[in-house]
Amino acid sequence: MDMSAGDFLALFYLLKLPVEDINLKAILASPTGWANAATIDSVYDLLHMMGRDDIPVGLGDGFAMNQSDTVFSGVGDCRYIKVIPQGSGGYLDSDTLYGLARSLPRSPRRYTGENSAEFGAPRDTDHPELSQPLALEVLESVVKSLGPGSKITILTNGPLTNIAKFILESKITSKDIQDILIIGGHINYDDIEKGNAINFPCNKFAELNMFLDPFAAKTVLSSEHNITLIPLGMQRKVSAFPILEKLYAERTPEAIFTRLLMSRLYRLQETNPVYQHVDMFIGEILGAVVAGDLSALKSTFEVKKLKVSATAVESEDGEIIIDKAQGKAVRVMVNLDPSVYYNILTKRLGNKNQSAVIGSFNEQRKIWSTPSTSSNI
Repeated sequence: MDMSAGDFLALFYLLKLPVEDINLKAILASPTGWANAATIDSVYDLLHMMGRDDIPVGLGDGFAMNQSDTVFSGVGDCRYIKVIPQGSGGYLDSDTLYGLARSLPRSPRRYTGENSAEFGAPRDTDHPELSQPLALEVLESVVKSLGPGSKITILTNGPLTNIAKFILESKITSKDIQDILIIGGHINYDDIEKGNAINFPCNKFAELNMFLDPFAAKTVLSSEHNITLIPLGMQRKVSAFPILEKLYAERTPEAIFTRLLMSRLYRLQETNPVYQHVDMFIGEILGAVVAGDLSALKSTFEVKKLKVSATAVESEDGEIIIDKAQGKAVRVMVNLDPSVYYNILTKRLGNKNQSAVIGSFNEQRKIWSTPSTSSNI
């Protein structure tokens, strides 16, 4: 996840699924998308709200592939990520979850300096037990914990930087991965429907996640792994705000938070041209629904041979083309019923099973003001 608003809503959905169906082993956060690295605190807070402090969260590289300095990885080029606005509609809003981050209960886990020099971190800390794990070590730990014959499914809701790095370093192989489910990419069938690389009109047909790290996208989509793609066209089918009407009937804390965040996005889009792109975040939840409730979702998939452009030509980078001769065979969603999707989403968020253990920061404050024997709330 790149910690966009849609990623947090998708995370709510995944945490509502029965553990015997979807056992969420880890979260890998990428600061190469919509938010800064320290926004990982909001991920910790959401997990604390849902009673899942057991799930490890790893932080990925701060720059896209081939963009960091070869001597000191802490600095690098911002060739692609520069399209994300610094202020309204960009980092400022994503880092604060559009002003709602502080309504989440506080987690005891926080973002701190990395300590894993073995995995490429710039330094060790005096208290390694408190330090922020890196994405590479978290995924390695998950793979090592797998039982005989077990595999993992990777759901990506952002640039593919983390996954590409693992593949290149041979940290994960096809025997470890069942499927890589990618939310992103835009297949240009007719040269009419445009991509969504905001603030960069020269690139007409790239989807933003592919554009933010095209070399990572090319690495993953040309790998040996099974790939399922949920392209931009399918996300746009379910990016409308009518779902808000359905959410008003649901009263779980996670459904209420989802409605508040979606309502804010809707109001901002309606009143300010700076926020015209925010409906894209609603479509990002689709991957979580596919991962957990595919059998109930009326959808159609086709296998297509795809290829990603990554030539350091910014007007073309991130574009996906159909190449029947040299393309990678990818399972692509080509159709779905939006009304069924909205019903599944609202029903799952409104289900009282696996609901939040602490509904909000206000609720947590009341707990703090009451004598308690619990030390982790």
